[in-house]
Amino acid sequence: MPAIVRILCLLLVSLLLDTARGLHNASQRTFEIDYKHNRFLKDGQPFRYISGSIHYFRVPRFYWKDRLLKMKMAGLTAVQIYVPWNFHEPQPGQYQFSEDHDVEHFIQLAHELRLFVILRPGPYICAEWEMGGLPAWLLQKKSIVLRSSDPDYLAAVDKWLGVILPKMKPLLYQNGGPIITVQVENEYGSYFACDYDYLRFLQKRFRYHLGNDVILFTTDGVQEKLLQCGTLQGLYATVDFGSGVNITNAFLIQRKFEPKGPLINSEFYTGWLDHWGQPHSTVTTEAVVSSLHDTLAHGANVNLYMFIGGTNFAYWNGANMPYQAQPTSYDYDAPLSEAGDLTKKYFAVREVIQKFQKVPEGPIPPSTPKFAYGKVALTKLKAVEESLNILCPSGPIKSLYPLTFIQVKQYFGFVLYRTTLPQDCSYPTPLSSPLSGVHDRAYVSVNGVPQGILDRNSVITLNITGNAGATLDLLVENMGRVNYGDFINDSKGLISNLTLNSSILTDWVIFPLDTEKALRHLEGWHGNNSRGHDKACVHSSSNYTLPAFYVGNFSIPSEIPDLPQDTFIKFPGWTKGQVWINGFNLGRYWPARGPQMTLFVPRHILVTSAPNTIIVLELERAPCSDNCPKLCTVEFVDKPVISAAVTYSPLLQDKWNQDSRLDHV
Repeated sequence: MPAIVRILCLLLVSLLLDTARGLHNASQRTFEIDYKHNRFLKDGQPFRYISGSIHYFRVPRFYWKDRLLKMKMAGLTAVQIYVPWNFHEPQPGQYQFSEDHDVEHFIQLAHELRLFVILRPGPYICAEWEMGGLPAWLLQKKSIVLRSSDPDYLAAVDKWLGVILPKMKPLLYQNGGPIITVQVENEYGSYFACDYDYLRFLQKRFRYHLGNDVILFTTDGVQEKLLQCGTLQGLYATVDFGSGVNITNAFLIQRKFEPKGPLINSEFYTGWLDHWGQPHSTVTTEAVVSSLHDTLAHGANVNLYMFIGGTNFAYWNGANMPYQAQPTSYDYDAPLSEAGDLTKKYFAVREVIQKFQKVPEGPIPPSTPKFAYGKVALTKLKAVEESLNILCPSGPIKSLYPLTFIQVKQYFGFVLYRTTLPQDCSYPTPLSSPLSGVHDRAYVSVNGVPQGILDRNSVITLNITGNAGATLDLLVENMGRVNYGDFINDSKGLISNLTLNSSILTDWVIFPLDTEKALRHLEGWHGNNSRGHDKACVHSSSNYTLPAFYVGNFSIPSEIPDLPQDTFIKFPGWTKGQVWINGFNLGRYWPARGPQMTLFVPRHILVTSAPNTIIVLELERAPCSDNCPKLCTVEFVDKPVISAAVTYSPLLQDKWNQDSRLDHV
């Protein structure tokens, strides 16, 4: 046999042996529960995880590695992630898994950093996220019962699981990836349905797609009644609770449902969520580290929720009942700030972890530099009512009675409802939503004159004036769907009839507004100057100006090294609205309500090669107008303000404090 042939044969044999060895090693990877000794076993060896929650959908892909590395250097062995269905399937059958939506890449990054992954793919996730991660288009079926064995719901869930779970299977630990456990549903015991057929359906579909070797688990608050409805045989039951809870008693509740196996707190709260109009929530570092130490001293596995909160960009924030929307910042008072900065809490948590296991050596990535770019002047572009041909190019929908956002297939943002006054309203006449049918906030004008606001919670009647036949406009804002509890089937828009002087208003013309597409092509906006702007100044004694877009530009010098950098935008004199920079929807601002006064601006959306374009949609009252001397400005600063003093309703606060959800904080 020629020498070259012998060499090729030997190489081929070696390659085949290496391949077989690799397959053998992959097949030897195991992650399982040791019920006899109340622990996990990884590859046959005792294992305990200390994990932290990070939401890849709240952190730009540009910063994924930075945040994961900081988590690694804190001593964490794992990260816990949700997968929001609506983030990946915003329209039925239209899937998004690239760029900021590339969950597989995120998991692979964690794997490269030798972080394990605890996967929580829903289908419901809560997470203070729009509709708890469920897509709003599910509500097109009016009778649908979410999170139940309702056939329409199960059919949609089954299709989604058939998309997401096969993507996750190669990433399971047993298959060479980092995913060690997978949660089924989320805090199901806190939902009214208590539908075991639904949980059994999910269990079967998870097993079908992921196999029998992966550990499937559930998470519920530390109340027996919650675990009774939230658990199922074959799904390992875990609990969640924050500092201030009796740890021994909390784990005794877990033990009632899992007499053997590892103790697990799947959500140890490092902070808490915020609502517009309420003080910024904080949990002291001392309380967090004390409870964390005691939990680890119990030998428990723990996940810190959140380790970094991130940002509710665009329209992704959720809400709670009685209706209170969450702000754009999801800082959560976590060990890493919204902008990924190291905090006192970060280093204190690292010190506690260091007492129980080795933490990585080497430098911790520093907080990213911030830059104050200063003030930027804005000028009025157009009022919303003058821009309907751009914002709604396909034209309006006509209906005798109002249609909801779902009925016009508008899932986020804004819809303008228009009709005419059927009677003369020379004197203030009550415009009412007697069934509290404005979801969530309506900005009302008559013939281009602002009249005021109707609000889901607090203002269901507004006195208006105008002549018979005048145009009545209501710009309705979806402020975020309820993400927790029994009311997640949260319809938006005008969900019931409006009355004028007790007579039902009819003959509506409805404009679903595609702000995202319109603002990507600004050239179509120029030409016709705003005809309503003088009107706005004439009526400047009013508390309101017409909802309108404002635009400005600022340049970042390319000759200064290391620019652009992260920054924060604040809104002096502005009231409430939405802001975009270079077409990127940063989210909602509401300094008139607080506590959040600045919005985080990540550096990757800024450029030095051309002017940066800022567009503000002010909904209530702008600080300027055409023929009034005061300028409209926004300001870029290098420090966030998310905990300003607020004025809020004690009634709403009392109701929220009574919510059972707080029982397991």
